[in-house]
Amino acid sequence: MDRVQAEKRAEYLRKTLNHHIYLYYVKNTNEISDYEYDMMMRELKSIEDEYPDLATPDSPTARVGGKAESTFSPVVHEVRMESLQDAFSYEEIKDFGNRVKSVFPDAKFCVEPKIDGLSVSLEYRNGVFAVGSTRGDGDTGEDVTENIRTIKTVPLSIEEKLPLLEVRGECYMPHSVFNKLCAEMEENGQKTFKNPRNAAAGSLRQKNPSVTSSRMLDIFVFNVQRIEGKNLVSHKESLDYLKSLGFHTIPYYNLANDIDEAIEYIKKIGEMRKDLPFDIDGAVVKTDNFSQRIALGSTAKFPKWAVAFKYPPEEKISTVRNIEVTVGRTGVLTPTAVFDPVILAGTEVSRATLHNEDNIREKDIRIGDKIKISKAGDIIPEVISVVSHGENTVPFSLPKFCPSCGNPTVREEGEAAVRCINPECPAQLIRNLIHFCSKDAMDIEGLGEQLVEQFVKNGLICKIYDIYSLKKEDIINLDRMGNKSAQNIIDAVEKSKKNDLYRLIYGLGIRHIGVKAAKLLASRYKNIDEIMNASADDIASVDGFGGIMAESVSEFFSREGTKDLIAKLKDAGVNMTSSVSASDGIFSGKTFVLTGTLADYTRKEAGDIIESLGGKVSSSVSKKTDYVLAGEAAGSKLKKANDLGVRVINETEFKEMIK
Repeated sequence: MDRVQAEKRAEYLRKTLNHHIYLYYVKNTNEISDYEYDMMMRELKSIEDEYPDLATPDSPTARVGGKAESTFSPVVHEVRMESLQDAFSYEEIKDFGNRVKSVFPDAKFCVEPKIDGLSVSLEYRNGVFAVGSTRGDGDTGEDVTENIRTIKTVPLSIEEKLPLLEVRGECYMPHSVFNKLCAEMEENGQKTFKNPRNAAAGSLRQKNPSVTSSRMLDIFVFNVQRIEGKNLVSHKESLDYLKSLGFHTIPYYNLANDIDEAIEYIKKIGEMRKDLPFDIDGAVVKTDNFSQRIALGSTAKFPKWAVAFKYPPEEKISTVRNIEVTVGRTGVLTPTAVFDPVILAGTEVSRATLHNEDNIREKDIRIGDKIKISKAGDIIPEVISVVSHGENTVPFSLPKFCPSCGNPTVREEGEAAVRCINPECPAQLIRNLIHFCSKDAMDIEGLGEQLVEQFVKNGLICKIYDIYSLKKEDIINLDRMGNKSAQNIIDAVEKSKKNDLYRLIYGLGIRHIGVKAAKLLASRYKNIDEIMNASADDIASVDGFGGIMAESVSEFFSREGTKDLIAKLKDAGVNMTSSVSASDGIFSGKTFVLTGTLADYTRKEAGDIIESLGGKVSSSVSKKTDYVLAGEAAGSKLKKANDLGVRVINETEFKEMIK
């Protein structure tokens, strides 16, 4: 299509996609299928790639996350983002109400939940989202605009093109997202976030917006900070107005005629607290009328026209009956306390993860102890402390042998996790299989998580090498599997046999070995046998390798289970040789750094070309860097290259070099 047609089509797609984003993420409903949505998004991206000048700030494609930043710029708040005075009893709430009523007998109060998240400001200029910032100290925050763009419930533009609108909201992580994130971190042996608030704060302040995007944050808008082009007289009116503009406004807000009615609303919010899909740590009571707020003013710390009621934390005492140890898909041993059931935040709980051995030792948790339990963020049961040790109890330690396969467990220096490192451990099978089939590994298209689990459940795969024994007649009889689907999987498995050696190395899931390290090994050694026969010292001499990585590779290939696995894969016809060694390429011994946006390649594609020609791609510029390939909007890496005198090349020069 020509540019005029493209402009009209892009405008239609933006409007349509933003409408469906609002329905799905704010209204919790949908009018089209995920497939239809994806196809429209892909079409819009294609148009914007062809005509970059048609990309607008409110385009849905802007939500995927921009470039990573090394620092956050300061943002001075024109209207101070004040904190609230806390109240811990209804008497304190009454005192607040009486103070307001003594000045304004006709005052009304708006009551709303107090979301437990990270306070942010959203600024719109002429109806388009322009700046997003954190609260900071109230006067100065940090510019997190690109990260906030990734939040689906933040409108990138609003219907009324007001000259200026600044709103305040609370960025938070929903319970479902938090639970999933913590489970993944626990499984990978990482330290989990303590509660959704910490998770939201950590996610919003990521240097790379794509990480923020993956965390699925949400936001509730609860205040108008500044507005031009519209006259609003009360808080409730402002919330109703913001809702009409498409903002995800604070839910369950109510107008109370007096402070006793406000207290009843506080109690109602407290009752629904356990059923909410997000964290609240209280309820806020605000004087509704804006002119009355101005007259009441603020102290040096807090506004006099609002107060925050804080709900007391709920804690229960129970007795530990057992500590169960399970093995995650990455081999991490996770201890879980099993205790007498108690009711917390409206639900019965009888189990709580103890995370790792250090946590158990620090709190000295033993089987038979009386423990104090709460729910972290009213979601995840947590053992706060030991009230008293039971009679004849003994300190608990994680097992020295894996409860799943019986092999010795290890705890590496500097890590909190105890692991089973046996590649044949049944508990790790599904995770290892999924990794082996993944795009960056053997790239077996169609063999995703659900299908792998189905194959394991039906006994078709018990070991990694069983993938290469799959038969069409076995697959075709499974649920939702037709003749064509079965044949596609067989073809994908067959195709994967021809992959380069580095894909196999990465697919084996060796600790500390990512794609880049796998490519370094495959460029240094001609085949899998050379790697298996190499000593740890020899591997450590590979440029880009360290001692820990080398030891991990050497130890992995010394196992009998690994030798058997490699032998079976060889028999199945899987390629065991490297197609290109580092010495074969024109970039042999050269180090590149990529920065900015390239016109004809993604950075990954350019990096793959460089590595296929013997070069190395680094993430940072130093005196050892040979070339910096700079695209559009190149940032600090380009400046550093110029400062250090490193040769900078553009995309045209790069194409000439690789001809």
